[in-house]
Amino acid sequence: MVAAIIKELSLQRDYLHNEEVNTLYFGGGTPSLLDNEDLAAILHQVYDLYNVTPGAEVTLEANPDDLSYSKLKELKESPVNRLSIGVQTFDEEVLKLLNRAHTRLQGEECLALARQLGFDNISLDLIYGIPGRGEAQWVEDLERALHHRPGHISTYSLTIEPKTVFGRRQARGKFPAIDEEQAAHQFELMLDILGKAGYEQYEISNFCLPGYYSRHNSSYWKQQEYLGIGPSAHSYDGKSRQFNISNNGKYMKSIAAGVVPYEREVLEKKDKVNEYLLTTLRTKWGTDLARLKDEFNVNLLKDRATYIRDLLDSKLAKITNQHLGLTNKGKLLADKISSDLFID
Repeated sequence: MVAAIIKELSLQRDYLHNEEVNTLYFGGGTPSLLDNEDLAAILHQVYDLYNVTPGAEVTLEANPDDLSYSKLKELKESPVNRLSIGVQTFDEEVLKLLNRAHTRLQGEECLALARQLGFDNISLDLIYGIPGRGEAQWVEDLERALHHRPGHISTYSLTIEPKTVFGRRQARGKFPAIDEEQAAHQFELMLDILGKAGYEQYEISNFCLPGYYSRHNSSYWKQQEYLGIGPSAHSYDGKSRQFNISNNGKYMKSIAAGVVPYEREVLEKKDKVNEYLLTTLRTKWGTDLARLKDEFNVNLLKDRATYIRDLLDSKLAKITNQHLGLTNKGKLLADKISSDLFID
């Protein structure tokens, strides 16, 4: 697989037209399982073939149980300068419920070790809206996270998909249904606690201390071009999206034959507008109404006048300097509001 990834980097070298690469992100699986030699080989290929800017953000996703002292020491000596750690929760019972391999102690220890070894750009993931887990447990999770003072915190409400392990367990009555009202209350608690601790919510699920925005995530929301490498990887060039095949065996066989196995979707005007609405409404910057008008000839204030007026009157949205943004109340309904604003 590593050999295939290295070869695909060569096959795709012209996709970004030698534009500057400001972020590298190892994710979409468990890249912390890569040994030092494999990680170095992939990074060498990237830096050799692509125009990577000095000081680029290089993030590696990791599970706490993979981040031993020796592993962290290796990573610190590599170009990796940002860790995204999948803590999820510090509650031992919930870790077992979610089938996580790490313990609460491993979650605490890897954060402390990473800091001790000099990683100052650390992001951790937390999950809320877990059935049977009330306000007190969620507040404790947030407080434990804040004790480690990570630069960045990503939070996600638990969702259950039908064909997953949890979905099948729920269908058999062995996993309780999610209480949406409880999840919404925990979301509001999070806004209050993290806000008071100095974290800025710059996107619905993402919070950071000053200077610790995720450059990589922000590039998606600002619709910058990106290249994805590996099975299931997605790429975007401003005009189309392409999706690599998800089957590992077929991916490696195709790459070995010198062919990148992908499907491409050419984006129409409505696709670009709707994606712009969906991504920008989630951010603190909001949707640039003037850009919609100038670039796409879409006058949202005119075309959706009644609906936008209702959003403003209901205190779900606000308009500041020609940018439509959501209030805290509106963020709870972000996906619905975005889809209601979509053009056809």
